[in-house]
Amino acid sequence: MTKIHLHREPKLQAKLSAFSYQHEAFEAIKDLEYAAIFHEQGLGKTKIAIDLMIYWLEKKVVDTVLFVTKKHLLVNWQRELTMHSHISPRELTQNRAANFYAFNSPARAMLAHYEVFRSELRRLKLFLRTRDVGVILDESTKIKNPDTDLTKAFFELAPFFKKRVIMTGTPVANRPEDIWAQVYFLDQGENLGNDFSRFKREVDLSNKLVYDEGLQTAFEAGLQKVQTRISAFSVRENKNSGVISLPKKHYQNIYCDWEHKQFDLYRQVRDTLKAVVIKEGVPTLDRSDDILKRLLRLVQIASNPAMIDGAYRGEPGKLDHLLDLVTRIRAKNEKGIVWTTFTENADWLCGQLGKYNAVRVHGHLGIQARNLAIKRFLEDLDIGFLVATPGAAKEGLTLTVANHVIFYDRNFSLDDYLQAQDRIHRISQAKECYVYNLLMPDSIDEWIGALIHAKHLSAQLLQGDITEEFFRSEMTYDFGHILKSVLKIDREGNDDRPE
Repeated sequence: MTKIHLHREPKLQAKLSAFSYQHEAFEAIKDLEYAAIFHEQGLGKTKIAIDLMIYWLEKKVVDTVLFVTKKHLLVNWQRELTMHSHISPRELTQNRAANFYAFNSPARAMLAHYEVFRSELRRLKLFLRTRDVGVILDESTKIKNPDTDLTKAFFELAPFFKKRVIMTGTPVANRPEDIWAQVYFLDQGENLGNDFSRFKREVDLSNKLVYDEGLQTAFEAGLQKVQTRISAFSVRENKNSGVISLPKKHYQNIYCDWEHKQFDLYRQVRDTLKAVVIKEGVPTLDRSDDILKRLLRLVQIASNPAMIDGAYRGEPGKLDHLLDLVTRIRAKNEKGIVWTTFTENADWLCGQLGKYNAVRVHGHLGIQARNLAIKRFLEDLDIGFLVATPGAAKEGLTLTVANHVIFYDRNFSLDDYLQAQDRIHRISQAKECYVYNLLMPDSIDEWIGALIHAKHLSAQLLQGDITEEFFRSEMTYDFGHILKSVLKIDREGNDDRPE
């Protein structure tokens, strides 16, 4: 720690003690050049990271620690650093003039959001040549796609960091190949290789697996090989491993009845790839030839047809079941979160739950409006429900005032599903938790359920959460069959890997 000097060094001591499992993880990785903290959501990865910072600075292995997180989580990290340490970080932002002073300050800790690494790539490279920096990436699945400019910026800077740590509770955010870029940032290909395309082929959760037991065996072997290769530098605990005691979490699938106009529209898009809908008062032919658009159209119609057809005036099949659920929840004086994929749906659902003083959070609202809605939900006993989209509220929030989550609809992302429900199932939750999935029968909803189940089991095997025997006893590749039924794709079709 000789490259910078502070007139008054911060006190290098933790304010709060770690849980035993957090201390064990810290001890396992504190002296490694690179490491991964894969503890499940709600198990306090932030505390481990802050203890690493204090240790690195105390031992003088680095003179600066840079925390990188998503933009909307910066406030959380400021709060956590104040709670657990005596160090105040300097912040790097999109304000390049302000960043000049941050780069030239003798701060021991710095805080930045991911996009700064694109806008400040050149100056970051210069900065890393003048300082000994350790970096900790929070929610590291942000760099899971090796083809994006953002991920390439992190790859370029990786060798300049003295210490590298990634953190996420869902390293396999959606598919097994998601882990490759995160690990490549740590080791530049030492453990999982330099060829992403080859790696992807080895762990490809393809619809073709349903037809070929040989491919299934190779797929399972590929997942286990990854777990073996990353185990030397990664730590992982989950809520089922006994490290903490949480209330039980119950799951319930609720099948709803189609409203007849809703089903007619669904059938048109499913069978003919097109439907005449009303947009801005004008009859319009809506085509769904593109596979992803077609899937999303079916999800929207199964949820709320008004999102694509302005002439729809019916009551979607799921609404009655939702209203019954929320009535029962409030009768017990409990709170819940209603999740939907779509911002337009969030606004509509919030209106439908007006008698329960529902508030909403989605990506079209400003940060201040979102924070106010969260604050009201947490503090006002009369606010019964939060309606939210996973993209805006699945991370960094502790919402344990609620113990019910209702998925009015779901997208294809495993990460969205797990993170969203774990807003309520974490440390400080005192009540049993309930997860409800509202489903339309014989629809895209059933395929999404089967696909998410397969993704989750694959992630658990790769992460070492379950044994090979358990995986084989629970795993089904039927999502390939279900997709054929949903989209009428034949076995030799090209639509092999929908998200």
